[in-house]
Amino acid sequence: MSYHDLINTIIFYRTPILKVTLFVTLFVFVFLLFVYPVSYNSPVTILPPEKHNQMGGLSGLLGGEDLSNLVTGGLSNANSQLYMEMLKSRSAALHVVRKNDLVRFLGASSEIDAANKLSKNLNLDLNKEGIITLSVTTATSYFPIFGDQKDSIRKMSARLSNSYVEALDVINREKLTSKAKRARIYIETQLQETKRQLDSAETALMRFQMRNKTVSLPEQVKAAIDAAAELKTDIIKTEIELGLLQPNLQADSRTLVTLKSRLAELRNQYSKMEMGNQDYLVAFKDVPEIGRELANLVRDVKIQSEVYMLLQQQYFKERIQENRDLPTIEVLDEAIPSVKASSPRLFYSTAIIAIIVFILMSLIFIMNEMKLINFKNKQPKGSANA
Repeated sequence: MSYHDLINTIIFYRTPILKVTLFVTLFVFVFLLFVYPVSYNSPVTILPPEKHNQMGGLSGLLGGEDLSNLVTGGLSNANSQLYMEMLKSRSAALHVVRKNDLVRFLGASSEIDAANKLSKNLNLDLNKEGIITLSVTTATSYFPIFGDQKDSIRKMSARLSNSYVEALDVINREKLTSKAKRARIYIETQLQETKRQLDSAETALMRFQMRNKTVSLPEQVKAAIDAAAELKTDIIKTEIELGLLQPNLQADSRTLVTLKSRLAELRNQYSKMEMGNQDYLVAFKDVPEIGRELANLVRDVKIQSEVYMLLQQQYFKERIQENRDLPTIEVLDEAIPSVKASSPRLFYSTAIIAIIVFILMSLIFIMNEMKLINFKNKQPKGSANA
């Protein structure tokens, strides 16, 4: 058939085509208006996480850097893609389910079942700027026109979207707090051990001074003690740094290799100082016996005192880091109840259905017409004349 024949066929059968199209369109319109559940989406937009450049290593430690930064290995904060995965997690869904008591609302048998159903209604979008758009689709039951569910469902959609942001904030803060907690526990252990050693060293020095009241140290020995104390403090700082990093990095990590090399060099220098290497001005072995004993005691007290002060300052910093309750998620636009339903799109859906039905009915009549023409063409000319 030619294009002209197709148009003529549609025009010829326009009455039945339009009747069926009108009937189906009216049926769909009534179904969507009175029967089909109404769905709402209330989007919330989340700003991308900030990236912080963290100073790692001993320089950061001396500059007052939180040791929790060492736990992360100097890596930047989670990116937007990681936020997306956290939002998709079962932990986030369970938080929203428990906060809003959704087991009954979703018709679920348990919290896990409700979390799975909720995750299917979660809509996430990430644009190129790293901004996350989140919404949760909530729907009324059938025949919404006869109930008063629409207003509560709109509010529920906004509440669920905001609850997901809260869940993300809670999970993120728990993750950060756990890092600070590990650092705090480690430092607390070191602090207790250092306090014990400091008390022991101070007690030993006090007893020695009570027995030898007239003993004093030369200025050169005092200078050597200060140098040894400073070197020993560097050793302990490096050991603490290694203790924090080793559980989080591989053994062949460049950072660990560098720190271990530095620690070995510091220990070697300290060993030379104790053995009286000629490179140093004063050798402890050249000090008279009673003076050397006093020098060792004074050095131990000085070392433990400096290390204890360092650990004490850092301990309180980690306590603050662990217990702070500042939001880590920045929201650009909070979710508010949507005025318009996301589905069904009444007029748009009805128009699409009408076009589809019209095309299908036209094709049916065209195909029937083609079959009729082919059948006539296959008939013998004699039978046709008869």
